[in-house]
Amino acid sequence: MSTTQTSTQPTRHVQPTTITMVRAPKPVVAAPVAAPMAQRVAEPVAHRPGRLRLTRRGRVVLVLLFVALCFIAFSLGRTSSQASTEHGPAATRAITVEPGQTLWQIAKKVAPGADPRDTVDRIRDLNGMSSAPLQAGQRLIVPA
Repeated sequence: MSTTQTSTQPTRHVQPTTITMVRAPKPVVAAPVAAPMAQRVAEPVAHRPGRLRLTRRGRVVLVLLFVALCFIAFSLGRTSSQASTEHGPAATRAITVEPGQTLWQIAKKVAPGADPRDTVDRIRDLNGMSSAPLQAGQRLIVPA
C-alpha cells in the first residue's frame, strides 16, 4: 500500500519591499569668476574644416590691406604711364606744301600707320597753326 504524504505547511505571503532612495541636496556652486588675462587658457573651438572665421578686426585689416594694395598699384601705373609719355625732342623734318594738298593728306603721307587726327594735331602744334588753310609753297615742320 502506498501512502502519499502530503505536507501541510502553512503558506506565507511575503509583501514586496519598496526601497526609496533619498538624494542628497545639490551643493551650491558659485558662478565661475573670470581669471586674469595671463591665467586664461584658450579653449579649443570646434570648427568645420576648410572654413575660415574672421573677427571684425580681421575683416577691417583685410579691407585696409586691399585698399593699400589698390592705391600702390594705381600709383605705380600712373608713374609708369607718365614716364612713357615723356620723350626727348621728337624727330622732325621740313616739307613744302604742294598745290591742293591738305593737312589730312600730309598726315597720312608722313605717318601712314598712325591715326591721321593725332598727326594733324601734332603738325598744327609744331607749326603754331590755327585753322588757317594751307598755301602752296608753304614750309611745314612735320614729325619724322
